[in-house]
Amino acid sequence: MHTPPDTPAPPTTTQTSAPTLFVAVQIERQFQANVWEDWRFRIVDVLLDEGQFGEAPRQLRDDGRTATFLHPRLPVKLHRDEAEGYYLNLSSGAPVWFVMWRREEAADGAQAPTATPLFVTLSYHEAGRLLDAQEQVDNVPLPAGLCAWLQAYTDEHHKPEPRKRRKPQSFIAPGER
Repeated sequence: MHTPPDTPAPPTTTQTSAPTLFVAVQIERQFQANVWEDWRFRIVDVLLDEGQFGEAPRQLRDDGRTATFLHPRLPVKLHRDEAEGYYLNLSSGAPVWFVMWRREEAADGAQAPTATPLFVTLSYHEAGRLLDAQEQVDNVPLPAGLCAWLQAYTDEHHKPEPRKRRKPQSFIAPGER
């Protein structure tokens, strides 16, 4: 398994454990006065976290209109049964992190709401299941070094299903079609 430059060495893969990276998610809250909502959120970046960001979420800046928050120590685990989802992400032409997050309104209503990332994945299928469950999922580009690491894992574990050849309809009896 290759280790991308400037990234932590992922743990070795064994039968019982999955390779895990820790990341920090940077979220931005912007004021936008309109009829539907006053604030909008967007995922700014996903950063590799080797412990340099601490354990607790924190506000990085707030100028009244835009605030940036950092949420450290979110695990990203690779699972063998998600190898096809990693393959689809890598083959999309622009691989991404998928971040599932939820908006939380302030209890007193006077303060601005916050957004908390709850799950980060590299699997297209996991992201699709979260979207099917009506969760908020955004994506951020995956750095090239991590693409190479994910590609090595996917090459090792993704086994495409063999294509089944269908008989042309003209070779099937009319009563069996």
